[in-house]
Parts: sequence; C-alpha cells; structure tokens
Amino acid sequence: MAATLCQPSGSTDTVMVLMSGSNYNGTYWDFQYAPQTYNFRRAMNDAGYATLIVDRLGTGRSTHPPSATLTATATAAALHEIVQGLRHGLAGAAPFAKVVTVGHSLTSGTSVMEATAHHDVDGVLLTGYSHALNIPEVLGVIATYHPAVEEARFADRGYDPGYLVSRPGTRLHDFFTPENVEPEVLAQDEANKEVFSLTEYPDGLTSTLPGMSSLITAPVLVVDGGRDRLSCGETYAVCTDTATLYAEEAPYFAPAARLRTFVLPESGHSVNLARNTREYQMAVLDWMRTVVAPKP
Repeated sequence: MAATLCQPSGSTDTVMVLMSGSNYNGTYWDFQYAPQTYNFRRAMNDAGYATLIVDRLGTGRSTHPPSATLTATATAAALHEIVQGLRHGLAGAAPFAKVVTVGHSLTSGTSVMEATAHHDVDGVLLTGYSHALNIPEVLGVIATYHPAVEEARFADRGYDPGYLVSRPGTRLHDFFTPENVEPEVLAQDEANKEVFSLTEYPDGLTSTLPGMSSLITAPVLVVDGGRDRLSCGETYAVCTDTATLYAEEAPYFAPAARLRTFVLPESGHSVNLARNTREYQMAVLDWMRTVVAPKP
C-alpha cells in the first residue's frame, strides 16, 4: 500500500493514520482546492500532529490486485501492520508513542475492526459512521455505481470489471447537500473519484452491527454530517445534533471508549468537503488535545 507521512513543523509523538473509504483515495484528506479550508491533513499538521495518508489496496497509488480479492478484513489487517510499524519506526521515521486511526465511511468500519482485534491504538476517529445505517439509501447509492472501464479515463488502466466507480453526476446527491458544497469542490471531487470493489462491503458493514464496537478500549470520536443520507437513519433523526448522536451511539460503546460525538450541521456524507468543514476540524482537534493527547 502507498502511504505519505507528513510531519508538523515542530516535534511530536502523535501520528494520525488517515485512510479514505470507497469512492475516495488519499486526496480526500489532502484536498488541494482551498486547502486552508478543506485540507484535513494540513489542519492536523498545523496543529502539531503528524499524519500518514494511506491508499487502500486497489486505490490511488497502491497496487490494484484482482477486485474479488479486496476485503475490509484484509484492509484492517494491513492497518494493524501500519500501526505497529509507526510504533517501531516506519520507513526510517522515529517511532511514535501515540497512534490514532482516522477513517471515513468504509474505513471507519476497518478502524473498528482493527481496534477491537488488536487494542493497539490510542484513539479512533470514525466519520461517516453510525449504527443507524440506512440500508435502503445505501442500496440506492450502490445502484449508481458502474464498472470503471466504462469511463474513458479509467478504460486503459487494466482494471477488471469488478472495479466500480460512481456514475458521473451522482456524487452531489449521494455525498453532499447542494447548499453546503462549493461548485469548485464538487468539480474537484468528481475529478478525484476513485475505483473500489463491492467485495469490500460485506465484512466492512459488520462493524455497524451491535457488539463489535463495544470491544474498543481506546477513546472514540464519531462524526457525521447532519444530513448524511447513509449514516443518519430515516429522516436524518439520528443526526439532529451532537447530543442526539451521542444518545444514539453511546449504547454501542464501552465506558473505556470515553465516547464523544460531533454533528456537522447541513453536511452530507463527505464531511471533509462541506463548506463548514472547519467546524469539524476544530472538534477533532479539541478531542485530540483534551482526550487523546492532552498536554501536561
């Protein structure tokens, strides 16, 4: 898997592992349009934390094996190896004392899988995730996918038919709200869209079933957009506000998780790219500073 380590200007003993979900690669975290607003990696580095952006197998600069071999279980196993590598010194970097996994949508699921299996992280940030998954809406989004080879820009890359991509023009409805996304962001999002395989979904979605997340023993922050059609249940009721999301999610986590939640108002599924995403970044930094890596 391809990964990029970015260090802050000063020293740090804490690193955040950023892995995007299906439909995205590392550009989701390192967005180049108006980076002072939309670049999550830069916001974390500016606040003094190192980041490691990882492309899942089959995406971005990572290798593209046969699509049928891609699973969330394999991604979770690879994430565990990355966590251990960071603790011991990855690719020549100094070892990190604290490692935080940061997922979006599908990779929030793999972060849950890794944390419950290995208990080796210091924090788990889950975005675009909840236990109130709206299955009809998920199936509706899946219906907008088609083989990547049907689009000219992907046709000559050697992808097998199991590699899918969102159809042109569908992402606004699926991942955003029209009033809370800039046209330039939407255009860049379409330009950056990524291939993936549906074989990553079945085991990945088990993380949203009752039971698994209750085994997490590290601090957890769950973030959703207030109008996330995938993660907020019917009529977005689960994401009415931060307190409502907490009340809905708290039964699924043990006290050791010290659960926090945050709802980004009017945002769809892709919270990194909402107009008001800085509010979400500030909520993450508050969690990092007060719960995960408080300063003496």
